[in-house]
Amino acid sequence: MKIALTGASGLVGGWIAAAARQAGHQVRALSRPDWALGDAPDLRGCDALVHAAFQHVPGRYRGGEGDDPQGFIRANLDGTLTLFRAARDSGVGRVIFLSSRAVHDGHPPGMDLPDELSPFPSTLYGEVKAMAETALADMAGPGLRTASLRPTGVYGPGTPQKWAGLIDGFLAGTTPAPAVATEVHGADLGAAAMLVLNDPDMRSSYNISDLVLDRRDLLAAVARLTGCGTPLPERADASALKRPICARLSRLGWRPGGGGILLADLPRIINHATR
Repeated sequence: MKIALTGASGLVGGWIAAAARQAGHQVRALSRPDWALGDAPDLRGCDALVHAAFQHVPGRYRGGEGDDPQGFIRANLDGTLTLFRAARDSGVGRVIFLSSRAVHDGHPPGMDLPDELSPFPSTLYGEVKAMAETALADMAGPGLRTASLRPTGVYGPGTPQKWAGLIDGFLAGTTPAPAVATEVHGADLGAAAMLVLNDPDMRSSYNISDLVLDRRDLLAAVARLTGCGTPLPERADASALKRPICARLSRLGWRPGGGGILLADLPRIINHATR
């Protein structure tokens, strides 16, 4: 399969590119200077499009509009819709959009988030993702299957490193505030994307989440590997955590790596975080 992929040079898109190549697919990376959000590429000859690119303030997704919300919408909603239409008009048969769990931020604390749950965003980031999801679903029809992936926080070795500030500060003697979050390894995200791409019934949305990770447990593992004596944060209250339920991926055979893949990759994560 020939897959057009946006965001292939980013941390998340890089995992999808690696998974696609490992599965034997040909990847056509859409990137600067040949393509940018807002352009309508000629995608004839491509069997699928995976759209993982997103324009935002560095290091921020929620709040990633900075002081330019209109520019954020223009790039990430208008530009995305232009790309979807180009794929449809080029005869691409399958389109996957990398959305986000942020489409559910407005739902009550502590609730489970099934795949079929309708979006209820509370940020501009979530709103843009939700609107792009809806527009893509509306394009589906004979000859075009569409789906949106809703990953939680994505971690793994590589740069930029999402835990760089946290681990650097801890190794330098700073005990951070308690926190707990849902996480998924980038390799498991890439595997999920390949399963969805090959799902004969590919449609609608798929949650992608694995671990409920307390910051205390993460930093305790960092301390064991490094000998760091910085006091650990208290365990966080997880009662308000909204947990994605990944039933559709589970039915496709998705089996994420859980704590094992985190511990296996933690030495490299620490190395990348402290560069």
